[in-house]
Amino acid sequence: MQVDTLGRETDGPLFEAGGNRIKLQVLDENVVRLVYTAGETIPDAESPMVVEQESSGEWDLLERESEFELRTDELRVELDRETGAITWREADGRRLVSEPEEGGKSVVRVSPEELTVGDSDVATPRESLDREAYSTRLDLEFADDEAILGLGQHDDGVANYRGEEQTLYQGNTKVAMPAFLSTRGYGMLWNTGSTMSFHDDQHGSFVWTECDDALDVFFVAGEPDEVISGFRQLTGESTMLPKWSYGYVQSKERYKTADELVEVVDEYREREIPIDCIVQDWQYWPDTEDHHPNFEEWDGPEGDWGQWGQKSFHPDRFPDPSAMMDDLHERNVRLMISIWPNMLAGENYDEMSEAGHILDDEDVPAPGNEQRYYDAFSEEARDIYWNQAKEGLFDHGVDAWWCDSTEPYDPTWTLPTAPEPHRLAQHTTDAFKHVLDPGYLNTYSLHQAKGMYEGQRATTEDKRVINLTRSGYPGQQRYGAITWSGDIEATWERYRTQIADGLQFTAAGNPKWTLDIGAFFAGNADYSWIIDGDFDEGNEDAGYRELYVRWFQYGAFLPLFRSHGTHTAREMWRFGEPGERTFDTLVKFDRLRYRLMPYIYSLAGWETHRDYTMYRHLAIEFPDDADAHEVGDQFMFGPSLMVCPVTEPMYYGPDSEPLDEKAEAREVYLPEGVDWYDFWTGERYEGGQTILADAPLEKVPLFVKAGSVVPMGPVVQHTGERPDADWELRVYPGRDGEFDVYEDAGDGYDYEDGEFAFTPIRWDDAASELTVEDRDGSFPDLVDERDFEIVVVGENRGVGVETDASEDETVTYDGTETTVDVDR
Repeated sequence: MQVDTLGRETDGPLFEAGGNRIKLQVLDENVVRLVYTAGETIPDAESPMVVEQESSGEWDLLERESEFELRTDELRVELDRETGAITWREADGRRLVSEPEEGGKSVVRVSPEELTVGDSDVATPRESLDREAYSTRLDLEFADDEAILGLGQHDDGVANYRGEEQTLYQGNTKVAMPAFLSTRGYGMLWNTGSTMSFHDDQHGSFVWTECDDALDVFFVAGEPDEVISGFRQLTGESTMLPKWSYGYVQSKERYKTADELVEVVDEYREREIPIDCIVQDWQYWPDTEDHHPNFEEWDGPEGDWGQWGQKSFHPDRFPDPSAMMDDLHERNVRLMISIWPNMLAGENYDEMSEAGHILDDEDVPAPGNEQRYYDAFSEEARDIYWNQAKEGLFDHGVDAWWCDSTEPYDPTWTLPTAPEPHRLAQHTTDAFKHVLDPGYLNTYSLHQAKGMYEGQRATTEDKRVINLTRSGYPGQQRYGAITWSGDIEATWERYRTQIADGLQFTAAGNPKWTLDIGAFFAGNADYSWIIDGDFDEGNEDAGYRELYVRWFQYGAFLPLFRSHGTHTAREMWRFGEPGERTFDTLVKFDRLRYRLMPYIYSLAGWETHRDYTMYRHLAIEFPDDADAHEVGDQFMFGPSLMVCPVTEPMYYGPDSEPLDEKAEAREVYLPEGVDWYDFWTGERYEGGQTILADAPLEKVPLFVKAGSVVPMGPVVQHTGERPDADWELRVYPGRDGEFDVYEDAGDGYDYEDGEFAFTPIRWDDAASELTVEDRDGSFPDLVDERDFEIVVVGENRGVGVETDASEDETVTYDGTETTVDVDR
């Protein structure tokens, strides 16, 4: 292959390479797009995933005998003139990653039409399937000491993808995110919507895609947080979710009446257990005579699954939805409701069908072959869908969406036993190809989220969009979407793997991820391999109670704190009464979540305004610590808190079987380069070691990085209570530290117009001085003056959930800089 330049365009050079074309498009000093195609033109960067881009980076091209070199202030990109192989380097020449010497780019023409399965019409955002496309491959040579993170959520608990392979497709418990970041100082984002695979195994180190306009990948240089920021520059800003959504969310499968919803909320309020949201799962819709073929295996309402997908309430069980919403709002609780892209019967289905936007293929393998999904790729269909949700639900006061089954469907139910992973991938993607364009196979949920977001934003600016959805793709964060991990089963192994699965999701650029606390399936069922929990007796089983408490402790440190599942009730009092170990521990961690709200909501603000990530792989925070690369069962919750969930039983197995005596402890790795404080005792440890941490049922090992300033509010019953209360500032000495408190109205979109405030807090360790600097910004409901109770943490001082009554200093802050000397 001989590489020659075809010219220097304003945004980067274009090359001819053995009859193909290579484009290096400079979007920023640290962001360069690589396009390799056999076509005559370079496709636009903008796609359903990528927002409109403007090239802003300065660049130069050097021509040498053996290579071209593209230079920016932060990158050097070397292109071999003989083989076309690319090497990516930092500006100082340090190699980041490269293709093999012989070249690593290839494209093979494919027909999107021939890749489809069956004879049905296929939904696509394009005009036609009759277009030129390619399967693509990019081979890479990694350094021995780098870790690879990202790729999405893939059911395997992998902490580091070196030496691994992964197929990226959407499924009930799989989420494809075509991006990875490296601890070596770079990341790569593929501009694709098709099935993709990552390999670093016996077959080589490469990324393959099935059906694209070109090999199209964005290279982003920088430290992990800078790479993630680059991904969001490309795919869109993460929107603010409402503040209430960071409180406790109670859900189960399912509440059957309006009265039951209100009664559960009243029980929380009477017991003084904090809660901000309750969830109405499916089957709230009207009945129908159209029985689902698999009904006998389910607990449907009044004898059938009803008008599944209809976005309106059952007239008898929810006789006055507006009054129900008023009752919930009077109790300072919001309602999230599930809606579905599939429609079995009802007015919504009839309207969508008459408009010609139902994807219906009886040959698709799925429960009952009821594949009546709406075409979310169509703008008209999305508008119809939103208007149905608005008129049937939102206009009654519903606050939030739970968009279930947005893969858009799960054909794995039809398999009799658990399949081998590659067979499952083939089975699932072939099913999708009956109804979806193979070039956009992974993007249905992105279009669904877009329709819900744009519809609600056009309706009102007073409520922020929040959309809990079972699938995800880069760009979904700009639509108020938060992905949950799907219908998982209650086993200790599944619980353990979820931790790393979620960390890999957020490492790919979208910070909004969560799961069903306690797992969706508590027990087992003979008719599907998917329903495989270990606890048939649910909350009556001491083994499940132990697992649930541990899962709840973990969930208290996720972006969305939500309990949900079937087979057994999930309200806290179902796990004991006051004075009992399980109940008291659940309430304790619920209250801790609310005490940490100033810290948590600040992290939420950082995600929007600073491209931050709240739920963090240790390797993002400590990229140079090789031991941290391999840790998949600990994580950073913001810059200060390291959470170490307990992922093995200590007391009971299934069926309440007592276990042989086990140590109430777990091993914890403390990353090097910083000291760590035990949150519960104040004991200080040196980093770079593994310790045995105390972990009885009442405690999850929780460590705080030296130099941290952690703002904590009072115990409240909901996030809107006592907005002007004093805050405790816990200072963890040992090095200088800082924390920027973020505040805004908590709902609505005025923050987009600058109505928010940051309060910078700085700790000078040598001088033992805490400075609260001038507040930056304002908004109408800002609390102008607040007392900060400062506690310098030490052994048995400033520890645990409760407020420390012996603060070192109290500062009254009115928005102007104040400094206090703290004796210690």
